[in-house]
Amino acid sequence: MSRVSFNRNRVRLKQLLGIRARLALLALILVAPLMLERVRSLEDARSKQVAAATAEFASLAQHSADAQQEVISSVETVLKSAAYIRASAGGIGRSCEILRASLPTNLPWIRTLLIVGGDGRVQCSTNNVFVGLDVHDRPYFKKARETREIVFSDYLFARITNKPVVMAAYPVSAISDESDSVILAGVNLDWMSKIMSNLGGRPGISAVLVDGSGTVLAAPADEASMIGHSLDTIPLLSAIAEEAMGSEAPQGTLSFVAADGSRRALSYARIAGTESRLIISIDEARVSAAINRDIRTAYLQLGFVSLFVLLGALIAAEKLIIGPIEMITSVAKCFGQGDWSVRAAPKSLPAEFVPLARAFNAMAAQLCERERELVATNDRLTVIASIDMLSGLANRRGFQSRLDFEWMKAQQYNSELSLLMIDVDHFKLFNDTYGHPEGDACLSRLGEALAGIAAETIGFAGRYGGEEFCLLLPNTEAKRAVEIGETVRISVEALAMPHATSSYQKVTVSVGVACTRPNAEQQPGDLIEAADAALYAAKHRGRNAVVEHGFGRGTDGAVAMAS
Repeated sequence: MSRVSFNRNRVRLKQLLGIRARLALLALILVAPLMLERVRSLEDARSKQVAAATAEFASLAQHSADAQQEVISSVETVLKSAAYIRASAGGIGRSCEILRASLPTNLPWIRTLLIVGGDGRVQCSTNNVFVGLDVHDRPYFKKARETREIVFSDYLFARITNKPVVMAAYPVSAISDESDSVILAGVNLDWMSKIMSNLGGRPGISAVLVDGSGTVLAAPADEASMIGHSLDTIPLLSAIAEEAMGSEAPQGTLSFVAADGSRRALSYARIAGTESRLIISIDEARVSAAINRDIRTAYLQLGFVSLFVLLGALIAAEKLIIGPIEMITSVAKCFGQGDWSVRAAPKSLPAEFVPLARAFNAMAAQLCERERELVATNDRLTVIASIDMLSGLANRRGFQSRLDFEWMKAQQYNSELSLLMIDVDHFKLFNDTYGHPEGDACLSRLGEALAGIAAETIGFAGRYGGEEFCLLLPNTEAKRAVEIGETVRISVEALAMPHATSSYQKVTVSVGVACTRPNAEQQPGDLIEAADAALYAAKHRGRNAVVEHGFGRGTDGAVAMAS
């Protein structure tokens, strides 16, 4: 009986002496000696907190530099993929079509991709305005060809758009010695500034990303006025320009006196693979001023410690135990919802919780990496799904996507849009006579011919289905579209592929041409239907003909009505 009573009293005592109560009791025991020790430690805290602030921003600089490095790595991956396409796809026309079809749409830090020939002129670009531009005198272009490695330029202005940009260059010769082309990519500096947004809006803190010559490439929004200026011209940073830029160390810290007489601490981190550096400058005086205010406030608070010790113990329990548990629980909930960007902050947790926080962060990093790999795989599958492997041209899905894009573009700029529907004459008889392997070879040669014509006319060629091809011609009037259709017909006829069952004794094509100026009352499908109707009329005329929807011109020069 006495043992049962003892156990009951023990349970009640445990309930009474919970975590909060135990901490409150301990605080009462220690408060007297700690009052004196606190006065001394507060004076020492000034220098320690300045050092802690410097270490914190050094860590922020490294994290931001890592984010910038991820951008650089993604640019390098895209350039190498484009170089592989150029090295393996064959002609520039076909390479250009594949490049445009495969450009990822989820990389806002890349303005445009370009293929530059050995003479320094742009042969292909995801933005047609750059085609023909001469960049042979650009240092980054020369260095990429000399070193056969990826090269990032310093701050410069684009020659056509006159916008600030950093260019990345990767020579195709690094993959294939047979090609002297170079792949270029324009890096969006605005996006790099966005990555630094967490470093802005802090009193006494200056953060900039500079290139190898010391010119500011990016900065937080509140310091955007420094972009484009050299460190030598920035009063708060000019004193360290030479030392920070001349160091070969990946990261470092130093102290200096700025032009305004303030004592500043500086942390810098180098962006791997480039000559760029991320620099963070801290005004020690402003940081110390905030600490001094905290110390004065603490002196006043010490007089009331005895009165509020119990409340302090409860708050300590919340912060040291309950708070960390709730924070880790919140992080776990975010993981459960699929948000892998959330991280537990080990530095803000008691030591006992640090291993658990690190385990959570490691798990999130692994899952995030797997998710990125899955996204990359899906992007590759999307590109493959848009290309017809037999002809090398875009398939029907890829063509429809491009038609929708060009339709909206033509509607926006009130320009004409032409479409050629191309069908191989008597292709079933060709397959029956020569067999399907020869039929596939025939379609492959037609695809190569159309890719070349598309490159010359800045058009977009695709295989619509079976033996039917299409050629989309942006900003092209009907007369010019008929001329290009005649070029297609003659080019196919010039291939001289035997076709014994055809009246022409060789492979020929019929071409239907349609042209329109898109408006809100029309749909892209209307243009396809019009081109199909013209194609039907061309077949009705005896094949090996080019007919325009509305009024068309046949191979003998006579004018015919498409039906």
